[in-house]
Amino acid sequence: MKGSLREILTAEPVATSAPCRIDMGGTLDLAVFYNPLRHLVPCTFNLAIDLRTTVQLLPHRPGRVKISSRGFQSADFPSDAAPFDHPLGLMFATAAFFKADGVQVLIESSSPPRSALGGSSAAAVALAGAFLIAMDRVALTPANRRRIALLAHRIEESVAGVPCGRQDQLAAAMGGANAWFWRPGWRGFELERKPLFKKAYYPVLNRHLLLAYCGVPHESSDVNGRWVRQFLSGGYRRHWSDIVQLTKQIIDALTGCNYIEAAEAMNRETALRLEMTPDVLDDMGTRLAAAAVRCGCGARFTGAGGGGCLWALGRAEDIRRLGPVWQEVLSERPEARLLPFGIDRQGLAAVIGDPGTARRRAQDPDPD
Repeated sequence: MKGSLREILTAEPVATSAPCRIDMGGTLDLAVFYNPLRHLVPCTFNLAIDLRTTVQLLPHRPGRVKISSRGFQSADFPSDAAPFDHPLGLMFATAAFFKADGVQVLIESSSPPRSALGGSSAAAVALAGAFLIAMDRVALTPANRRRIALLAHRIEESVAGVPCGRQDQLAAAMGGANAWFWRPGWRGFELERKPLFKKAYYPVLNRHLLLAYCGVPHESSDVNGRWVRQFLSGGYRRHWSDIVQLTKQIIDALTGCNYIEAAEAMNRETALRLEMTPDVLDDMGTRLAAAAVRCGCGARFTGAGGGGCLWALGRAEDIRRLGPVWQEVLSERPEARLLPFGIDRQGLAAVIGDPGTARRRAQDPDPD
């Protein structure tokens, strides 16, 4: 395509959106873990949820890149000197990868800031997709979504200063309810995706889920860093082997719609994480998890915990009983609340018209 990016955006601004996620088995998507545990075939499980992050590209002053995002102070830097250690550094690093110049990036998220729902990775996936659409008219096919997810991961890991997994970017790009199997080998690395449900089942699945924001922002790098340091020093190896097996049990139970078994495995996985890092749940999170167990449900912090969200899984009638109990606990903290959501069907999508409506340019490529 001819013309500078600024000229392209002056003629037609570009917007994309990508979903957040809730998850199980996280951290196993780090090479630190899946390489030595490869004989167990490590896997993670995530559900993309329709709390979407929208990114819009607009023209800006030549020689500058400006990024604005709710919850952060807007930042405007020379395009060749933007800092990657800034709170919005991942976005500036993504812009630098595409040699963006004269561009303003507007980020709108429907999830709370730093809620441990993978919002920063969703924003990075949406931003990479927006640049590729603007500069190369890349079509958002399933294969290209996967490539964009892996690109966003490479950029994030290059500036994060700590190991980063891939599951957040893959959920944002692909959408849906998926198990991801991490298969390193001497011939190379293989990543296998296993969709757990047909999309027609998503409204039913949603009745078996509950999501709460605890009102306290999370800091995942600290918890993840501790797990990595423990593992590298030889600690808790049996815990991680058990977490692999429990994640597989949850995947198998959900595939068979056995929500009682899935909830029990979920609670055992959470207990193992708490043994390694007792502060991964604060007092409110501990009370929410205990209430879920009393109601016959499973409870798990999202991401690496340490603040942010908890989600629950169980039979629909048990989730209905749990909702008011969680609401009462959450009412004690001003920012805490239940988050309404649904399972996201599409993943990364281009947006036309008002970006706030998140209307998609393309039809769902995978209707099943």
